[in-house]
Amino acid sequence: MLTRKDIVVFDFDGTLSWPDSNYAFFKYCFKHSLRPWLFLPFVLLGVIGAKLNHNGVWWRQTIRNFITPKMIKDFSADFIKMHKKNRFGWAMEQVAKEKSAGNKVILVSASPDYLVEKLVKDMKFDAVLCSQMQEDKPWKYKFLCWGKNKVVAMDNWACEHKYIPNVVRAYSDSQTDMPIMEIAKEQVWINPKTGLRK
Repeated sequence: MLTRKDIVVFDFDGTLSWPDSNYAFFKYCFKHSLRPWLFLPFVLLGVIGAKLNHNGVWWRQTIRNFITPKMIKDFSADFIKMHKKNRFGWAMEQVAKEKSAGNKVILVSASPDYLVEKLVKDMKFDAVLCSQMQEDKPWKYKFLCWGKNKVVAMDNWACEHKYIPNVVRAYSDSQTDMPIMEIAKEQVWINPKTGLRK
């Protein structure tokens, strides 16, 4: 039997924290390894691809194809410790407030699983839905949780828990989240540079 459940949805990058964790980890790798520099032609090719087809997956993978499991093992812990300091001051309190109101509170993010799950572990979300990467090829997507796919990820999670999702509120900084923002009864838009409501 399905149960109607009130859900509050948060985006991560630019909504709860700044700068974008994907981009920040990208820069971190360039600062701490020679390998990304050797892949610079692929990075530039990916940047061109992004301008031609912003919705594409292949350019996202092309930009990141220098990332190895060893790099994640060696760099992610220090990066996550550093990046957590960029979280907006209101974020944890607001997540706790939404939970105390009796809502299921979920994070739906395009960031990769090897970053975002640890970046928000202390925030105690009911679910963290994010882009799923291949373990042996962490630059390659199994599932890109972006745009319309955020709704797909939420619906799949709700189905698994036998919920009918009633999105009472959604927090985001970006128009790319319109598919999930449009189904929310209340849209809370955040300025990604300041963390304040727009």
